Amino acid sequence: MHFSFVIPVFNRPAEVDELLESLTFQTYTNFDTVIVEDGSTLKCDKVINKYKSKLDIQYYFKSNSGPGPSRNYGVDKSNSEYFIFCDSDCIIPPMYLNEVQKQLKINYTDAFGGPDNAHSSFTPLQKAINYAMTAFITTGGIRGGKKSIGNFQPRSFNMGISKTAFSNTGGFGNINPGEDPDLTIRLWKLGYETQLIPKAFVYHKRRISWIQFYKQVNKFGKCRPILNYWHPETSKITYWFPTCFIFGLALGLLLSINYNNSFLICLYIFYFILLLFDSTIRNKNIIIGFMSLFATCVQYLGYGIGFLKAVIFIKVLKYKPEDAFPYLFLK
Repeated sequence: MHFSFVIPVFNRPAEVDELLESLTFQTYTNFDTVIVEDGSTLKCDKVINKYKSKLDIQYYFKSNSGPGPSRNYGVDKSNSEYFIFCDSDCIIPPMYLNEVQKQLKINYTDAFGGPDNAHSSFTPLQKAINYAMTAFITTGGIRGGKKSIGNFQPRSFNMGISKTAFSNTGGFGNINPGEDPDLTIRLWKLGYETQLIPKAFVYHKRRISWIQFYKQVNKFGKCRPILNYWHPETSKITYWFPTCFIFGLALGLLLSINYNNSFLICLYIFYFILLLFDSTIRNKNIIIGFMSLFATCVQYLGYGIGFLKAVIFIKVLKYKPEDAFPYLFLK
């Protein structure tokens, strides 16, 4: 089977260099790479030239439209039968494609996703955020843990889809973030199956700060009620967890301070200790353990507030998503 990596990039030539270097070590070599420069002012064309003798690369420059439309553009330029999407800040392990083609031979599906892991070279912040976003006790494994709750929704930092399925769905929509679960839900509606390939992981670097992380998860939280509005059959009570977590923590503190009732806050303390130990053991570093604890709280706060705000605007005040949050939609 021939694969095409379709990768949108915006002002990240150094990331593209690392990504392309990792692709040169793939043990399965029946693939090409499509790089879509999304209106960058800091182009990666010189980086591309560096790898033309080592990889089968197509490079396209277009006006800025966001990652979803750029992926659609890249697919239109590719002749492959199966596309793999990843972000420019990913590093692809050597056995990645081998694991993908092996699993698709055993159990073919028209779409798949894989986990994102933290590389040993990542900074403590990157490792802490990676833990918060991928650990089962923080997200339920929705981003590719070996254990997960419900159907697996591939994410565009590590997502594969057949040409037929992509064509039948019409590709990525104009929401960002949230374009990847929207595509997955439309795949399900058309009868296509998705699967998690646990061994097909990528190293996702996430060049991010605490403030950027909060803003990112806040957008994630706002997008979920929009997806529920478009696809009401996918609504789940579990999506309320971050919002309930934040209000529960505030209530626990209030009860403990004003009414000498510490039962609820003790439950939170137990959870925080469990999280601290789990991250410390996994990362072999107690500092990263404490940073993971903080990252998880930032994630719950950002997502929970964003989710609640979107529910109020869309469900209660009856705003159209595009009117309530125009900055989440690409033009």
